[in-house]
Amino acid sequence: MKLKNWVLCLIMGIISASCIQDEPQNAECDILECSVDGDVLKMDPRIENNSIFLMLKPSVDLANTDLVLDFVLTPGATIDPPSGTARNFSTPQTYVVTSEDKKYHKTYTVSCSTDGITTVYNFEHFELNSAQKYYIFYEVQNDQKQYIWASGNAGYEFVALRATPEDYPTIPYAFGKEGNCAKMETKSTGTLGSIAKMPIAAGSLFIGEFVAANAMLRPLEATHFGVPFDFVPVCLKGYYKYKPGDVYTERDGSVNPDKQDTFDIYSILYETDDEVKYLDGSNFLTSPNLISIARIKDEDKVISDEWTYFSVYFKLQEGKTIEVEKLKEGKYNVSIVMTSSINGDLFQGAVGSTLLVDEVELVHF
Repeated sequence: MKLKNWVLCLIMGIISASCIQDEPQNAECDILECSVDGDVLKMDPRIENNSIFLMLKPSVDLANTDLVLDFVLTPGATIDPPSGTARNFSTPQTYVVTSEDKKYHKTYTVSCSTDGITTVYNFEHFELNSAQKYYIFYEVQNDQKQYIWASGNAGYEFVALRATPEDYPTIPYAFGKEGNCAKMETKSTGTLGSIAKMPIAAGSLFIGEFVAANAMLRPLEATHFGVPFDFVPVCLKGYYKYKPGDVYTERDGSVNPDKQDTFDIYSILYETDDEVKYLDGSNFLTSPNLISIARIKDEDKVISDEWTYFSVYFKLQEGKTIEVEKLKEGKYNVSIVMTSSINGDLFQGAVGSTLLVDEVELVHF
């Protein structure tokens, strides 16, 4: 009996070892996280597609400074040069990630900037995300990409089972005021969205990042608004076109014939500290860290097929001031937010509501 048990255990051990040996190796070769040694960053690294953007403090002398980057990769993947290698980033540097099974490679370009963000936005720079599902916008400063724009497209991907990139809520559009523009359109989320009490997805575009992991359970917290800003914002100006959708629906999917959809365009400046690294959709108007806001008024919103100029000035919140020393230290963040449905974050609005925006400028001194 004991011999039989021993033989059975041996056979099971061989089978288990065979299963482990036959388990396929990982074919993914992605950089999941990036960090930089030392106190040199103004914001967390932005990873988009095969690019990583590092916004550095102005005190960093890129020409004479070597930076040490550390990476978190998909399981089993390797990177060349390896994490911990000191390199000079006065020009963009590349890293090659190889999958665990050695069959796939992905080259990432890491670029750095000490110049801060550009403040003129023409929406001429865009590309498909790494999965080729939806568009992302970026800016170019001194020939380097700045991935400062985000949208709700990554959240819409959960319900966009057969959508093409052009079907997503936020896309580039060829017929802008000048060249291309940003097009935001409120979309139906179909059966899956209705079941989750999220029947619409408003088109949106904002400076910051969208955390897709929060999109379903904590949607308001998925929008992390803002990037560091070294100047005092004065006004936000640009051009828009807007047309509301025909049927306004509430979050439960019921039709409200007494409501007409409208859009929103605003910019905020807020202070960061040890507790508040960013504002999101749940607190951007109520946070005590909010310093000033420029927001288009309801009475100035026009429904028109013609390009309409807007210019809104920043207003300091009661008791707030902008301190020069905090500006120099990178303690303030700025964001611009645009959406085709003003209550889209509450999943209320009209499918088909469309906002076009172009030639936007954040005026500052």
